[in-house]
Amino acid sequence: MVTSVRHRKVNIVHLGPDEAIAAHCRPGDIALVTEAAGWSLHFVGEHGAVDSYDQPYPSEKEALWAAKAAAEFGFP
Repeated sequence: MVTSVRHRKVNIVHLGPDEAIAAHCRPGDIALVTEAAGWSLHFVGEHGAVDSYDQPYPSEKEALWAAKAAAEFGFP
């Protein structure tokens, strides 16, 4: 189930492993995706371009804090 948190005017969108970023996120959003290896962060840019961190976080809490930090400083 898709849920969203707004932090510093940035939507942080929680997605499941089978939910598409393009279907649920807009430019300026950060997607938090649960995967077998952990929680990964994806940054949605102009025209739907997606940039991601190399390694997933082991917990949702750590990934959410990283997403909030990115929103604080303006990503990417």
